[in-house]
Amino acid sequence: MRQPWSAEDQARIAATESFRIAPYRADGKTPGTPTYIWFVQVEGRLFVRAYSGTGSRWFQAGLHQRAGQIVLDGTPREVTFAPVDPALSGAIDAAYRAKYTTSRYLAPMISDRAQAATLEVLPRAAAA
Repeated sequence: MRQPWSAEDQARIAATESFRIAPYRADGKTPGTPTYIWFVQVEGRLFVRAYSGTGSRWFQAGLHQRAGQIVLDGTPREVTFAPVDPALSGAIDAAYRAKYTTSRYLAPMISDRAQAATLEVLPRAAAA
């Protein structure tokens, strides 16, 4: 079962244009180098795309490790990463168009290359 973002977290995330993402390294516990990334929210869910496509280091690490951190407002947050159903590409593209409409980087972020490198970011449930 997916852990949803709280309304407070959704508001904090929506208030920023980008954050840093750091999937874990191969040991599964050491965060990689934080990378600034664009993101969008669709129906309360958080999605990221790799500008460089599926060969991107952070994307590959996120896909394989399925966990890491995001750094939002200077605060690291433990997260998990999940592959995205390609059927959501249209809604995610629309969110990128709405949020980054004036950016010269918009076209690459809604290209087939970036669509193939999309992950959902979920809050990591606290250990019991």
